Amino acid sequence: MKILAIEPYYGGSHRAFMDGWILRSSHEWTLLTMPPRKWKWRMRGGAFYFATEVNKLIEQGKSWDVVFCSDMLNVAEFLGIVNAPLRKLPIVVYFHENQITYPNQIELERDLQFGITNISSCIASDVVWFNSQYHRNEFFAASRKLLRKMPDYRCLEEIDSIEKKSTVEYLGCSATKREVAFSTQDEPLRIVWAARWEHDKNPEDFFDALVLLKNRGIDFELSVIGESFRSSPECFDWARDYFSDCIFKWGYQESLDDYCETIAWADVFVSTAIHEFFGLSAIEASLLGAFPILPNRLAYPEIFNYRENGSSEKFFYDGTVNGLVEKITAFANSKKENIESLCKLQQSLEKFVWLNAATRLDRAIEKVCIDW
Repeated sequence: MKILAIEPYYGGSHRAFMDGWILRSSHEWTLLTMPPRKWKWRMRGGAFYFATEVNKLIEQGKSWDVVFCSDMLNVAEFLGIVNAPLRKLPIVVYFHENQITYPNQIELERDLQFGITNISSCIASDVVWFNSQYHRNEFFAASRKLLRKMPDYRCLEEIDSIEKKSTVEYLGCSATKREVAFSTQDEPLRIVWAARWEHDKNPEDFFDALVLLKNRGIDFELSVIGESFRSSPECFDWARDYFSDCIFKWGYQESLDDYCETIAWADVFVSTAIHEFFGLSAIEASLLGAFPILPNRLAYPEIFNYRENGSSEKFFYDGTVNGLVEKITAFANSKKENIESLCKLQQSLEKFVWLNAATRLDRAIEKVCIDW
């Protein structure tokens, strides 16, 4: 089967997803991309560029069986511009995130038009995929709420039609399972925090928890990694000075190997996120042998089978700073006792490894064409 893939924001998790799937897929792919900069302009103008590029390929005799794109493409505009042969194909849009519920530091600054673009892309697409059930549920609730703000002609029935053609298709993971081997009880606890250095990952709570751990006399070493930006929260600056005597790694890791080795070094992986549609880094960390300590919210309970697997309760805290401190302290005092729990968790998460995920995704997109 021949697939045309379009990614206006070819970076981060978007790129990892496309590269990971294409590398292991049994299908033939044509991938068109734009660099991961100025996401608002990608959503506003990407359709023009991609329609032009696709039209050139059609003129050269290229053809495909299905079109796959991410939520960063304005699908309605794209289909309005591209040549007729392409408009006859089924189109799948994959939602890594959405612009209705993606958190803004200042909510009043949200441009609602990007959310409307997401909705119109869903309407124009034949199949809509979300990366978690949590994300799917949140999107539809927020879409209805957004359309109700319109003074009239709200077209709420369109949301019902989108919901019927939507499904959940989980991401794949590049990490592979490693043997669990925590530091000894006499050694410092090794803690890693790995996320974008932005407010929606809530680093303030993480550093507040570390201060309390230090005051309790818990001996730890620390790695804080992830991509930083010009507007990264100020807490990273003081934290680097405050915890300077226990830092192992700090900042962006240039290669996947460096990233994986830093994660594998850790005893525990901590998330304090207030926004997470999937939780890829937590899955990677678990497979690499770091014990995940996660807030009981967002997509985490779904991905880690909180309701179906009673033992997974060990990996969750109540979302507060004090709850996080208690969970880390409990782990630090009983490292060995947690090895078996993490080994069982690794087995349940192997379905996300690309070797398994690519096959699942191949079958899902094959079904789109069969049903079409």
